[in-house]
Order: sequence, then structure tokens, then C-alpha cells
Amino acid sequence: MAVYVDAAIWKWVGHRWCHLLADDTDELHRFAAQLALKRSSYQGPPKTSAPHYDITGFERDRAVRLGAVECSREEIVAVFRRVRVRNFKRRQPQPVKQEARQDEPGVSRWAAGS
Repeated sequence: MAVYVDAAIWKWVGHRWCHLLADDTDELHRFAAQLALKRSSYQGPPKTSAPHYDITGFERDRAVRLGAVECSREEIVAVFRRVRVRNFKRRQPQPVKQEARQDEPGVSRWAAGS
């Protein structure tokens, strides 16, 4: 089993970010613990279909020194597809149900504040 990182190219809050993935979720969490990543930074179902961590370029360098496999964009997408949770469905927002109200006779909806 292996742990994978792509290039740190995504800019956000003054850092460059990349993805940390693994063949197995338990292995991913063990490796993240070695990097001293907070478990709260884990992203997986129901948030996203593939278990991963977003890490900074600095953390990426440490991950590579610890044995993570460097991947191109195409390679990391292949890993992402391989480890994703099957039959994953993102929760769709439910429409807001408005209570039916009886408009007063003779008062338009606009005048009633609708």
C-alpha cells in the first residue's frame, strides 16, 4: 500500500496546497498522524467522495521525505478515482417549504409582504 501526493499548485490563504491520498483510509490517517495533521482536516464522505487531506507545500515536502509517492495531476486523478467511495451521493439541498397562508381577500400578494 502507498500514500500519494500531487504537486502543490493550489493557492489559498497565502500557501500552496496539494492532496494527500492513500490506498487505504486507515493508512491515510496513520500517515497524516506522522505528519502531525489534525484529524479535523480530513476530507471524506459525506463531504467528498474520496478520502484525502489537503496539505501545504511544506507538509508535502515532509510527506515525500516520509515516503509518499509524488504524482502528476493525471496520476493523482487516477488514485482519486481508485479510492473514491462507490455509490457516493452528495446531499442535495432540500427546497425550503413555505407555509401556505390565506391571503386576505382584496389584498395583493405584494401588499401583503410576499
